[in-house]
Amino acid sequence: MSRKGVPVDVPARFIPVFFHPETRPESWRRLLAAPPRMAAVAPDGPAFQRAVGALQAAGTEVLGHVDTDFGLRPIADVRADLRRLRNGYGLRGVFLDQAAACADRLDHYREIVDGVRGTIVLNPGVYPDPGYAALADVLVTFDGPLPAYRAMREPAWARSLARGRFCHLVHEVPGQAADATVRRAVRHAGLVHVTDRPGTDPWGDLPAYHRSSPMAG
Repeated sequence: MSRKGVPVDVPARFIPVFFHPETRPESWRRLLAAPPRMAAVAPDGPAFQRAVGALQAAGTEVLGHVDTDFGLRPIADVRADLRRLRNGYGLRGVFLDQAAACADRLDHYREIVDGVRGTIVLNPGVYPDPGYAALADVLVTFDGPLPAYRAMREPAWARSLARGRFCHLVHEVPGQAADATVRRAVRHAGLVHVTDRPGTDPWGDLPAYHRSSPMAG
C-alpha cells in the first residue's frame, strides 16, 4: 500500500457505480463514454465481469466495494468479500465503505487492510481520527448532501497531507451548483464526484450532467 494517494493536476473523478449493467445498460454506456479516474463497483454475476473489464479497458481503476458496517462487521466476513472480489472479478483494490472514524476501531481496520495489495480507499464519510490516514491510500472525508458540504470544515491534520489523499462525494447538487461545488471540493480533495441524485440512493445511477469534463459529473 503506497499511501501516496492520487496525483492531482486537475479534478479527478471517483464514481461509486452501484447500478447493474443489465438493468441500467444506457448508464453504463454513458459511463464508458466518459470514464472516471477511479470507480467502486459491487459486482454480482457474469454481466459485471464484462462490464468491469470494459471499464478497466477504458482506463479506469476499478475497486471492489465492501461494506464494513462502521467497524462492526466481523473481519472474517470482510475478508471473505475481499477474496470473492479478487478471485471472481480480478479486483485487488478495495473501497471499504461505511468505515468507522473513531480511534478505538483503528486496530480493527489495521487487521482488515493487512495484506491488501491494491489501492485502499476508506469511506468514513467524515474526517476521521488522523490515524486512519496511515491505513489507506485515499480517505473519503465527505459523503453527504450539498447543504452539509457547505458547512464542512477541514481539520488542521488534513491540511498537512496532499489533496490526492482525500476524496469528497457530494449528492443533491443541482446542475447550476455542480461546477461551483467541484471548484470548492478540489481545494480539499484530489478525487471528487458530485451528483444531482437524492440522498436515499445517490449512487444508484449517474448524475444527469455526467460528461467528460472534470468540472461536473
